[in-house]
Amino acid sequence: MRFLPALAFGTLMLPLAALANDPNSYAQPDQVRVTHLDLNLHIDFPHKQLDGQATLKLDWTNPQAQSLVLDTRDLKIAKIEAVGRDGKTTPLKYALAPRDKVLGSKLTIATPKHPAQVRIVYTTSPGASGLQWLTPAQTADKKLPFMFSQSESIHARSWVPLQDSPAIRFTYDAHVTAPKDIRVVMSAPNDAKHPLDGDYRFKQTHPIPSYLLAIGAGDIAAKETGPRSAVYAEPSVVAKAAHEFEDTEKMIATAERLYGPYRWGRYDILVLPPSFPYGGMENPNMTFATPTVLVGDKSLVSLVAHELAHSWSGNLITAASWRDIWLNEGFTTYVQGRITEALYGKPLADEEALLSARALQKDIAAMPANAQKLAPDPRGVGADDSLSDVAYDKGSWFLRTLEQRFGRADFDAYLKGYFDHFAFQSITTEQMLDYLKPNLIEKYPGKMRWDEVQAWVYGTGIPKDAPLPDSPRFSAIDKQRSDFLAGSLAAAKLDAKGWNTQEWMYFLDRLPDAPPLAKMQQLDAAWHLTGTPNAEIGMRWYSHAIAAGDKAVWPAAAEHMIRIGRLYLTTPLYKAFAKTPEGLAYAEQVYAKAKAGYHPLTQQAVESIIAKAKKAQH
Repeated sequence: MRFLPALAFGTLMLPLAALANDPNSYAQPDQVRVTHLDLNLHIDFPHKQLDGQATLKLDWTNPQAQSLVLDTRDLKIAKIEAVGRDGKTTPLKYALAPRDKVLGSKLTIATPKHPAQVRIVYTTSPGASGLQWLTPAQTADKKLPFMFSQSESIHARSWVPLQDSPAIRFTYDAHVTAPKDIRVVMSAPNDAKHPLDGDYRFKQTHPIPSYLLAIGAGDIAAKETGPRSAVYAEPSVVAKAAHEFEDTEKMIATAERLYGPYRWGRYDILVLPPSFPYGGMENPNMTFATPTVLVGDKSLVSLVAHELAHSWSGNLITAASWRDIWLNEGFTTYVQGRITEALYGKPLADEEALLSARALQKDIAAMPANAQKLAPDPRGVGADDSLSDVAYDKGSWFLRTLEQRFGRADFDAYLKGYFDHFAFQSITTEQMLDYLKPNLIEKYPGKMRWDEVQAWVYGTGIPKDAPLPDSPRFSAIDKQRSDFLAGSLAAAKLDAKGWNTQEWMYFLDRLPDAPPLAKMQQLDAAWHLTGTPNAEIGMRWYSHAIAAGDKAVWPAAAEHMIRIGRLYLTTPLYKAFAKTPEGLAYAEQVYAKAKAGYHPLTQQAVESIIAKAKKAQH
């Protein structure tokens, strides 16, 4: 497919259509584009708000443009002014549209004279969807309050007024003030030795999309893990986290050998309180991570490999819209597997690939046809909906297929060239395909037909010839699971003493959806799964035990749900409880206790599960 002529914006080359047509943003970057953000913030813990001043540097692309349109959600605007080249300010007229439930409020600023900069003075709402405010009691060390952001996918607009679309990249400077004793970090280079004086400055010199704008503040200590990496966490957690993530420098070096230099300078990790709704968030220079990966044996550090891999796929090359998000997540999951293989061996990388592939095979048929596509029709796909297993697991499976067909050496060379070619740009699926065709498919003819590529990208389901890795250990587990369920192998006789986390996950994932109660009781008696500190195993165990009708696990399941706010590890338990009237009533009691400690995104997800279940039962 051919594009409209591209507009050149410094390092950014994007077709007009890609710039103008993000259905999840009000911004009109074909009229004017934000190129730099100067941010002044004061963190007000008692009122759970940020007092902000955002100065946007503008590049006027349409000489006839009359206004600057920004994305906001629940921001209270105090004033807006134009900033002249001499620094003088003039008030500007503006209109804040009524709030849309999904997109927030369109902010239209009258700018007929095309100012070089516009400044917005505002405060955030205590319920801002992109921020979570924790009391000291909700933290690990229970001494100081904590606040962190989660801007992906379209939540940056709830704490900064901006063009909240991944197609638009900008550099930023920030000055943040906070109470003394509070450390502030952002998605920019951070200084582990910065005094806790309540005054912080940050400079992100690489252009980033708005969803990678991030801030965290609290009782945060820092511990170096290498010459360009450190772990930040609450004081009682930091040593454990530094031990778990001690291979970070090796991961960076491994990725560099494969795909070229790490271009961001430092790579630090902030371990957040348990309410963080995701496993990790690839904020540049400062990955935000869940504490649920701190299990003591490094078995879940592929999460760090994943977030680090985003430094190439996602942060360096960014999907131009949420419809194209597989360009971030599919490529990153593939690169994660390569880092895991290089550091921890092919068997573990194959196990992780097989786990995700089997889960996708099980789930994809139940998805709407459009949701099964790597590049869906953007209509009807919300920004948050796009972050599904299809983007991650079908996307990485496609890349593993390319690797298999073209050979690792040629595919690695292609991928390294791809990262260089589109560095610091936001691109569409079609731009990726326009590069893929001459640089891989046609360069090595006879390896893969173009219609096969299109079936992967635009087709539903998974192609029948999709290659699966071979895992002898998983095959042995399949046999033991069958024998156990058939009654020919006792639970205590399972050869599970040496199983790693992934192997337990695989054993549990492929149990029947509602296994026999007696079997679950035997399994628990033999292997003491109830009360496990490993949240990956716990989520799978409790979901199956609840489905089997084992009420004995309910209190431990509730403890898991209250302790962990990570969506992926918590919502399956609510879904399992919600299948019976008694379970639903119990889930509501648990949620009443857990709600205050959950992130707004987790609250929204759980409330949706409960509401759907109530509707279905009446």
